[in-house]
Amino acid sequence: MTEALYLDTTYDREFEATVERVAGDRVVLDRTLFYPEGGGQPCDTGVLVTDDGRWRVTDVQKKDTVYHTVDGTPPEAGTAVVGRINWEERRYPHMRYHTAQHLLSAVLLDDFDARTTGNQLYTDRARIDCAYERFTDEEFARIESEMNGRIEEGLSVDWYEMGRDEAEATLDPERTRIQLLPESIREIRIVEIDEYDRTACAGTHVGDTDEIGEFRITGRETKGSDEERLKFVLD
Repeated sequence: MTEALYLDTTYDREFEATVERVAGDRVVLDRTLFYPEGGGQPCDTGVLVTDDGRWRVTDVQKKDTVYHTVDGTPPEAGTAVVGRINWEERRYPHMRYHTAQHLLSAVLLDDFDARTTGNQLYTDRARIDCAYERFTDEEFARIESEMNGRIEEGLSVDWYEMGRDEAEATLDPERTRIQLLPESIREIRIVEIDEYDRTACAGTHVGDTDEIGEFRITGRETKGSDEERLKFVLD
């Protein structure tokens, strides 16, 4: 199983690894910083480099392990490579938007009892679906004000492992959403934003909310009689 460096060292941009096996145009590494698509967060892209070769990593997916799709003929098993992720244009924006989504989920739950039902992140925007009939313009202004106030506080963002039994016994299920995870997962990765939110999540995040930037709602879609989709950007 590939060692998931991205779970702990989210600010690292380069790593060394060895190709364990090749599957068509995909390679499996013994360790990786490349985030595989999941949880509404797109995968990382970047390059794998050796002394005499360079391959673009165009897609990363996690199944039984983490698969990196590369262009051209992949490096052979046993090859030592250096991996570099696309940080400025892809990873870091995803970290900012993913952290903002967690904070927004907390605001919506705290202030409107609106549970998050889905989300999708991009490098320049994001959306969140929540169980709420319809927000008013005044409520939008309240959400923006609450979000930007919490962002400016510079709240600490931390992530750590917790046993499933302990998490289910001690954490709020409305926030952690542990029930959505298969029973086979016994160690839960928790992402915590100061005292405001603790959620089960395997995504990448910034370490402090003041890295998020200014939050602004850009639109909405009604997804049914009791669900709204909010769209937002970070300036």
